[in-house]
Formats: sequence, C-alpha cells, structure tokens
Amino acid sequence: MVLESTIVCADTSEFMRNGDFVPTRIQAQQDAVNLVCLSKTKSNPENNVGLITMSPTVKVLVTMTTEVERILATLHQVQPDGPLQFLTGIKIAHLALKHRQGKNHRMRIVAFVGSPIENDEKELVKIAKKLKKEKVSVDVVNFGQDAENTEKLTTFINTINGSEGTGSHLVTIPPGTLLSDALMHSPIIVGEDGSGAVPGLPGSSGGEFEFGFDPASDPELAMALRISMEEQRQRQEDETKQVIEDTAGEATPKPTTTVAVPPSDSEEALLEQALAMSMNPGGGSSSAMEETPIPDFSTMTEEEQIAYAMQMSLAPEDKETPMETEAAGGSKTDAAKAESGTVDYEEVMSDPNFLRSVLENLPGVDPSSETVQNAMGSLLQRHSKEENQEKKKKEEDKEEDEKKK
Repeated sequence: MVLESTIVCADTSEFMRNGDFVPTRIQAQQDAVNLVCLSKTKSNPENNVGLITMSPTVKVLVTMTTEVERILATLHQVQPDGPLQFLTGIKIAHLALKHRQGKNHRMRIVAFVGSPIENDEKELVKIAKKLKKEKVSVDVVNFGQDAENTEKLTTFINTINGSEGTGSHLVTIPPGTLLSDALMHSPIIVGEDGSGAVPGLPGSSGGEFEFGFDPASDPELAMALRISMEEQRQRQEDETKQVIEDTAGEATPKPTTTVAVPPSDSEEALLEQALAMSMNPGGGSSSAMEETPIPDFSTMTEEEQIAYAMQMSLAPEDKETPMETEAAGGSKTDAAKAESGTVDYEEVMSDPNFLRSVLENLPGVDPSSETVQNAMGSLLQRHSKEENQEKKKKEEDKEEDEKKK
C-alpha cells in the first residue's frame, strides 16, 4: 500500500449554506470529508490526514493525525462565512505537508470547492507548476459552482499532471447527487483502475455498511446516522477530556490560529511563520513567587499554637507605618518603638480581656473551653513570671551601678 500524508482543504464560505446538495452543501461536504479521511487511513495504518478551512481566512484546524473522528468533529463546529481563499489554502496545505513526520510519505491535497474561485487562471497555473515540481498530487472535488470553476480547475489539474502524469484528479459533481456516493466510485477513492477501493467503507465492494443496510436505498438516513455516530463519539471524547482536565487541575486548549497571507516578496517566509504558529501555539511564561515559610503546627503544643495565632492577629499589615502609642505621654522607649515600627506585646499579652477578645475572633476556638482557659492561665502565668524576672534583673543592675559609683 502507498504511504501518503493528506491535507483536506474544506470550503466553508457563505455559498456552502445552499441546499442544492442534501441537506446543505456544507453538511454534504462533512460526510464526504469523513469518507476521504477513512479511505486514506484504512488503506494504510501509517497514513495520516490533516484539515484546513479556506474561508473566510485559512485556518489549520487539525494537524497531521490518524484520528479521523477529530477531523469530522472539528469540521462540524465550523460555520459558513466569507469568501473562498482557494489559492491561499493550497499554499498553506503544501507547507503543512512539508512539515509531515513521515518524510517517505507521498504528499497529497484533497480540496473541496463549492464556491466561485476568485483567482485568475495565471495564478492557478503558477502554483500548479510549483506543486508539480515538488511532487505534490492534488485532487479537487468541484461541486455547486461547476459552471464557473470547471474551466479553471481543469487547467489547474492538467498543469500539475503534465503530459504524462495522472496522479491528480478533478471530480465534478452535479447538484442533486449525494456527494459521498459520487466520491465512492471516483478516482479520488478507488484510484484510476479501481485498485484503491478499501473494504469496510460504506458502499465499497467487499464490505458491508456499518449500520446494516444499503445506503443507496435511503441516502439521507445513512448520512444522518453517520453524523449522529460522529457526534456521539465527539461527546464521549469531550467527556473524557473533561475528566482528565478535572483530575490534572488544568485545561489544555488548542487554539486555532488564523493565517492571512499578504502578497509580498517574503510570502514564503510569512507562510512558514503562519504555519508554525498554527501547528505550535506558544505558551505563556510564569514568574517565580517567593513563599513565606509556615511553621509546622504538628510539632507545636496547643499553647504555642494559640500564642502564634494571637501574634499573627496582632501583626501590623503595613510594616512601614509606625503604630500609634496608647497614650500621648508615653515614655521615650515607647516613642522610639513607635518610630521604628516595632511593638512590645508584653503588656497586651498579659491583659485577659484582650486575649479573650482575640480568641473569640479566631475560627474554631471556643474561649470558654477548659483547654483554652488552662492555656490562657499558663500563658499569663508565664508572662507574669518573665515580667517579675525582668523587673528583678533591672533592680539588681541598678544596685550594681550604684555600688560602682
């Protein structure tokens, strides 16, 4: 089996709202895209596919993958808008194929065109010659606007194939035809000689339809069942992702990058940069935060925990603002402490009423409990003892100074 990397270019312009294909052009295209992706991945397990939308601006929605359900689920969320950017879409698809992982894979672009192509024939021939030189095959599904586009697309495909090549195909499908059924028997799916038919695909020879009936008997029901099944797969995938995100505590969104290509001399460089941004969106930077050390409460006694809690409640919020003294006639020591922004807690810690009011404001602490009362008594007793020792030491120092004099 041929190893291929394929980029599907979907038309999501305003013209895709038309209902000349059942039920609408864009919904018929969704089913056809699913068929193309399944045929590519089932023909060889190493094949991979990607998805690009060409309206209103070119977007790389899904990079190269083997998960077809991702492509269809993403395409279901796109709404028709703006004009078709056919030439830009082909350029971006070509660059995406250059970044494929399997360098031995052949490169192929499958483009769905259901809107008028605004580019002139000369521009199409120029890019076709470049694709031929790079050995990129292009399949175009022309539907909906075949009167306007057939001539341009025929020249485009013939230029890529050259005089001997047959690797690229143009399939024109008239209105009123089920798009996926028409593609089933086209060279895009089965190849030039029919050897590319993949057993197991809906409607293919050698396999059965997965829902148990012939889709030709009721194509609308078949398409509705396929879409319903893919939507159910998407819901299951979203639920699985949500569980993973809730467990990890972080989300991983994959932003979509819009690529606009201005006509300039550095067009190739701009396309490379745009493609890199689409495939590898940058992450934000984070700054390191300094953490304040927290004491280990498991090694502290209950008295120490209560004392630490009271000290935290008394700590000033702004260390640069000096605390006011309790009285205007405070001592020089108190004034110096106030100017330096420090506070002596000895006096307030020895006040039972103040301690009780602080404890009442602490969550989960009952000031009337026996444990808290004992802790307060022990704390006050210790402060009183330390105060007496300090007072005695001052008196001894004073007597010693007097003796020296």
